[in-house]
Amino acid sequence: MTAVVPGLLTGLSLIIAIGAQNAFVLRQGLRRDRIGLVVAICMASDIVLIAAGVAGIGTLVDHAGWLLDAVRWLGVAFLTWYGVTALRRAARPEALTAADRPASSGRRVAATSLALTWLNPHVYLDTVLLLGSIANTHGATGRWWFALGAGLGSVLWFTVLGYGARQAAPLLARPGAWRVMDVAIGLIVLGIALRLVFS
Repeated sequence: MTAVVPGLLTGLSLIIAIGAQNAFVLRQGLRRDRIGLVVAICMASDIVLIAAGVAGIGTLVDHAGWLLDAVRWLGVAFLTWYGVTALRRAARPEALTAADRPASSGRRVAATSLALTWLNPHVYLDTVLLLGSIANTHGATGRWWFALGAGLGSVLWFTVLGYGARQAAPLLARPGAWRVMDVAIGLIVLGIALRLVFS
């Protein structure tokens, strides 16, 4: 428990920050659109990245600067496209209803979830390098307990964010609410892309 609780708290502190991935999970939860798929992909991706960091992959990424650069520019391109799409969606009246929308393609939702996770360089810095480094301070056995705690943090957060968003759906059924949501998501995502360009 001395490693699980710090892992849980550290994992939550890193993942709760507003970002493109969380905005997407929230939006899908509000729409009640393939949220199980989105939550599962985000949780599984985080667990794989945490395990990779604890296993020492962080050292490899730390010494392969070109890899982070490649991911960074792919991330900039994807986040720019996603942000512009959200802003364009906000301008269309049919994007403003929370209910009666056709479900998105499972393949498209999965691809977006994977891209928002794996094309984000901050994921590698936070999850692989930072969590991996902190986990390794807990010793050979304790690091895996720390990883378990961090993984539990991801499971808790994405479950609450995705399925808890349904409770807010009635509040967002008003005309204009989805426009505000999409504008906010677009600006957040474009801000992240801009930060990546200058980081």
